[in-house]
Amino acid sequence: MPKTIAIVGALDTKGDEFAFVKDEIERRGLGTLTIDTGVIGDSAFEADVSKDKVAEAAGTTIAALKKRGDRGEAVDAMAAGVAEVAQGLYEAGVFDGIISMGGSAGTAVGTSAMRALPVGVPKVMVSTVAAGDTTNYVGIKDVSMIPSVVDVAGINRISRRIFANAAGAIVGMVETEVKEAADDKPLITASMFGNTTEAVDQARAIMEEAGYEVLVFHCTGAGGRTMEGLIDEGLIEGVLDITTTEWADELAGGVLTAGPERMDAAGRAGIPQVIVPGCLDMVNFWAPDTVPEKYRNRKLHKWNPNITLMRTNVEENVRLGEIIAEKANASGGPVSIFLPLKGVSILDSPGNEFWWPEADQALYDTIKSNVTGDVTVTEMDCNINDPAFAEAVTGRLLSDLRG
Repeated sequence: MPKTIAIVGALDTKGDEFAFVKDEIERRGLGTLTIDTGVIGDSAFEADVSKDKVAEAAGTTIAALKKRGDRGEAVDAMAAGVAEVAQGLYEAGVFDGIISMGGSAGTAVGTSAMRALPVGVPKVMVSTVAAGDTTNYVGIKDVSMIPSVVDVAGINRISRRIFANAAGAIVGMVETEVKEAADDKPLITASMFGNTTEAVDQARAIMEEAGYEVLVFHCTGAGGRTMEGLIDEGLIEGVLDITTTEWADELAGGVLTAGPERMDAAGRAGIPQVIVPGCLDMVNFWAPDTVPEKYRNRKLHKWNPNITLMRTNVEENVRLGEIIAEKANASGGPVSIFLPLKGVSILDSPGNEFWWPEADQALYDTIKSNVTGDVTVTEMDCNINDPAFAEAVTGRLLSDLRG
C-alpha cells in the first residue's frame, strides 16, 4: 500500500498551488490527504478534511470566524484546530508525512500541525519567512523549512520549481526506510555547555560503557526545550541534567532561556534524574554592547566575539536555589542533586574569573534548606569537571535506573 502525505493549507486563497503539489505527489505514486485551513472564501477543490472540521476541532465554526472578521483570531483558531486534527489522524495511521505552504499566517498554521507530530515524522514547510528567524515556527521539532523565494501566489517559472522540489523532498523523506538497529540501547539525556563539556564527556563515556545511549543537548534555550520535548514523548529512560544554566538566563533576562517549564518533563515522566547546578554562575548575552545597561557594572566575561557572560550574584543564586529545589520536589520519580563545592563551571573554579564562593554557597544553602521528601543532596569537594564528580553522578543515576 503506498504511503500517504498530508497536505495542509488554505484551499481558498492558495488552491491552485496546493493542487499543483497534490498532483506532483500523486504523480510519484504516493497518496495524499488534503486538510483545508482556509477561512476567507470558497475552497478551490474539496478537501479530505474540510475547514469546518478543522474549526470544529478548535471549538468554533467557520461562520463564527468570518462574522467576527478578526484575522489573528482566525489564524489562532485554525492553527489550534489543525494541530488536533493532524495529531489524531497520524496516531490513527492515516498518513506518513506532512507538507504545507504559505506566508507568515500559513506558516503559523502549517507548522502548528507539524509540531503536534512526533520527531522523525517527515515535515516540509515551504514558506516566505523561511529565511528569517523560524524559532516560533519550528519549535523543538524537525520541521524542514524551504524558502519559497517568491510569494506562494500562483504557479510561475520560479514557484513551479520550488513547489516541485518540495513535493520531491517530502516524497523522498516518506519513502526513506530507516533500519531499526538490533542493538538499540536505552536512551539517556545529558545537558551540556562549553563550561561543562569535560564533565558531560566523562559522564557520557561511563553511561555508554554501562550499556546506555546518551543524547547530549547544548543548553542554548532550544537545546533545553528539545530535551524536555523528547522526555515528554516517552523516549528517555533517565536524565543527567548536569547543566541547568538556562534557568539563570530565564531569571536574569539572558538570551539562552529555555522558558519556565525547563526541568519539568522528567518529573512528569517519573523517570530517574540527577540534577546539578551546572553553569548557574553565568547569564548569557550576545556581544558586549548587547548587555543591558543595568548589568554593565557587573562581572562580565567575553567568552567569544558573540557571547558575553555575566556572573550571577548572591541574590540571584538564592532565587536559583529555590527554583532548583522546587523543580526537584515536584518530581514523580527518583531525583538526586549533586553540588560541586569547588565550582559549577570552568570559570567558577579557584583562581578563575567567576570564582565566588559566597555566591555558590548561597545557591547550595538554599537548595539544601528547600528540598523535601525523598530528594537527596550530595556535596562533593571538587569542581564540576573533575573526574570524581562524573563518576558520582553517573553512579547514582545507574543505581536509580536499576532500581
